[in-house]
Amino acid sequence: MTTRLGISTLLLMLSLGVSSVSVAQRSIEDTLADPAVLRGLAIIDSSRAVSARQLAQIGGIISPSGQELERALAVAALMQDIGLQNVEVTDSPNAIGRIPGTSGSSIVFIATLDDLATVAEHQKAAQNFPTIEDDRVVGPGTNTSLTTIALLSAARALIEQGFTPEHDIVFAAVAEEETGLRGMRALYEDYKDRAFAFVDVLGEGSGISYGALGIHWWRINAYGPPGHTLNGGLPNVNQAIARAVDRILQIPDPQRYEDRRTRLNVAILNSGAVFNHKPETGWFSLDVRSLDPEHIESMEQQTRAILENVSQELGIRLEMVSVSKTPPGQIPGALESSLVRNSLAISEYLGTSPRLSNAGSANLNVAIAGGTLSIGISSERGGRRGFADEWADIPVLQRTAKNVFLTAVTQANAR
Repeated sequence: MTTRLGISTLLLMLSLGVSSVSVAQRSIEDTLADPAVLRGLAIIDSSRAVSARQLAQIGGIISPSGQELERALAVAALMQDIGLQNVEVTDSPNAIGRIPGTSGSSIVFIATLDDLATVAEHQKAAQNFPTIEDDRVVGPGTNTSLTTIALLSAARALIEQGFTPEHDIVFAAVAEEETGLRGMRALYEDYKDRAFAFVDVLGEGSGISYGALGIHWWRINAYGPPGHTLNGGLPNVNQAIARAVDRILQIPDPQRYEDRRTRLNVAILNSGAVFNHKPETGWFSLDVRSLDPEHIESMEQQTRAILENVSQELGIRLEMVSVSKTPPGQIPGALESSLVRNSLAISEYLGTSPRLSNAGSANLNVAIAGGTLSIGISSERGGRRGFADEWADIPVLQRTAKNVFLTAVTQANAR
């Protein structure tokens, strides 16, 4: 497979005592003709069985959002084993390790530590760790953890090959991606003044995001008087929920600004437990998103007005509580940057025709909103995520590791 996209300057210290060599900007074909690069890729291939076992180990650790410490400690131990330096588990808790450079700048690779709450329930019910079955690691918790193991595999190849970067290469597995991006926010605070790029690793690279879609999640609580059916059905929190949802879904902004990925959705309605009692409380979810923060703000203001009007009409108190906020953002010139162009070339070399998007929605949003060039490389990682028979694809794990490796060697010496 060929491509004409250029690859930025790289510096490799060749193994077996050969001194480091500075190489001018060159094509992906020339880069992959370098024996040092090929040796690094071969290390990833030879580590397949190790990576599969590590995925079974890390994926089997119960790690819902807010309860990632055990998994973070296990990841940090693996980081130390492969030779990453300055390994730490932060308060977030994030697990972080580094290949130090000399410039004071960094490129940061990110994976996600936490899982959905439903995954944790399946892990508890399974009572055993995931298993390796041919090209799959099977068991709840494996799908998300594939990216963490890919980072470790790439780091191992860089260290064993003797790669000496100009800029620090940071590998970070971060907490609470599912529920507010707490780990990424803490990581960005630590690195925003020294990182020139973040790479959010979500898969092998069949999708590449370079911009951020804003997503706000809300829980709308309803409070009213309880009572038996025989005592009368009104006022009733369910009437308030139904009236509010109907009006919110008629907010016109999603139709007006469809081209800006402006969306609004109510997915969950919850109240009551028995047929013959009206509930005292209830709630519904609200998902608001757009590329433009002013459209998000507009929809939220209209929602607040609707809730106030319904409360006055029905005598039911409605309360809007923030669940999580994923910030939007766009970096001028990101699409033409060497980071994005190199990522395209790497993904094509690995056998995909990547889709480009300016509407990412993951850890990278925090860095983009802060003004730092960032990409997300994504793909399907396996199947049945959130179900008892979840699985992760080992070939995807290998290609994800190779993408991270090649991104590191093409970017860690380029500004």
